Amino acid sequence: MDYTEIQGKQSHDPIFIHKMNNLSSSTSSSSPPRCVVCVPGPVIVGAGPSGLATAACLKNKGVPSVILERSNCIASLWQLKTYDRLRLHLPKQFCELPLLPFPTDFPTYPTKQQFIHYLEDYATKFDIQPRFNETVSTAQYDPAVGFWRVRTAGSENGVETEYVTRWLIVATGENAEAVVPRLEGIMEFGGPIRHTSLYKRGEEFRGKKVLVVGCGNSGMEVCLDLCNHNARPSLVVRDTVHVLPREMLGKSTFGLSMLLLKWLPIRLVDRLLLVASRLLLGDTSRLGLDRPKLGPLQLKNLSGKTPVLDVGTLAKIKSGDVQVCPAIKRLKRHRTVEFVDGRTEYFDAIVLATGYRSNVPSWLKEGEMFSKEDGLPKTPFPNGWKGERGLYAVGFTKRGILGASMDAKRIAEDIEWCWKAEAKHSTPFTRSHLPLSSST
Repeated sequence: MDYTEIQGKQSHDPIFIHKMNNLSSSTSSSSPPRCVVCVPGPVIVGAGPSGLATAACLKNKGVPSVILERSNCIASLWQLKTYDRLRLHLPKQFCELPLLPFPTDFPTYPTKQQFIHYLEDYATKFDIQPRFNETVSTAQYDPAVGFWRVRTAGSENGVETEYVTRWLIVATGENAEAVVPRLEGIMEFGGPIRHTSLYKRGEEFRGKKVLVVGCGNSGMEVCLDLCNHNARPSLVVRDTVHVLPREMLGKSTFGLSMLLLKWLPIRLVDRLLLVASRLLLGDTSRLGLDRPKLGPLQLKNLSGKTPVLDVGTLAKIKSGDVQVCPAIKRLKRHRTVEFVDGRTEYFDAIVLATGYRSNVPSWLKEGEMFSKEDGLPKTPFPNGWKGERGLYAVGFTKRGILGASMDAKRIAEDIEWCWKAEAKHSTPFTRSHLPLSSST
């Protein structure tokens, strides 16, 4: 077995070396050949905004880290799987990563390309160099040696890499894999069906009838983009949804909500938001967009479901440029769709704006911190960032980049304490000592 040591204080730690010898001897000779990398600091899985933020916060405290990224670039979701017209839905001050503000000349709602440039500058500033094209196949804690073993898929020569670390930070996030619903008759439809992760712009659908499934922020924006390219979109609304104006009284709806929550209870803030939305947008139920019984902020806190911030789609629905449809019953031959109300209609193509999910259960072999069902931390915000035996999670708060930044700071503080204590006493990592936040 080939051992590669990343330079660090553990390379001269006799306890660390002894445990690595045990690790070597405990490996079965029948295992596929692999290179073992002993990482002195944490291993971060995922080079999206969450992983970058955590690496920067750690580096700022003098703690090195290694980022493993399955793609060939940072922020692969933003670079490879988002549509061209995408902008940040929240003002830039709520989407900054720790330690680096957005450039002052950026607009309030930066474009996709501006945000990518910001992330690239962020990685450059903090000298973050992920190991690209490294797909983690398994990660598991080895109690025999007291470390995490993180294996990445074998390269062309068949050699796997195993990273051995005391701290494992899961930064793959809530949007790792596209959610594709099971639609009856999908093989009979005959026309193109694609997820929004493969949608770039509406030009290719010019003059065509397109059915967009899903009425979240992505589904609404895709409909608007299709309209702007002279396509004829229809929107499937399967559930209730809160649609709010992006701005109220000259301020962002999100920023205004955060301000009001400092002084008022959440139920009262929800009522104020709904009254203002009714005045600015009208009664959305008349357009086929029924509101949930819970207010938008309460619903976000309880279920993580984000309200839609309208950027112009509602006006297209009112004008008839976007048709609202009920849930799909089944797809039929010759590009026909049957809805649950019995109506059938022809469409040239279908776009699935059905969101994403976590893929953590497919590679992380533990059952305490993450749920096997949805791949999210079992402990709710704000305490879901910290597990046992040096396991951490960042970017699973359902509170966007702001929540990920909060996680990154907490994790860096926690690991810094252990890192400095270990440097002082030369003792092996046991557990972290930063207390969890009290529930809010």
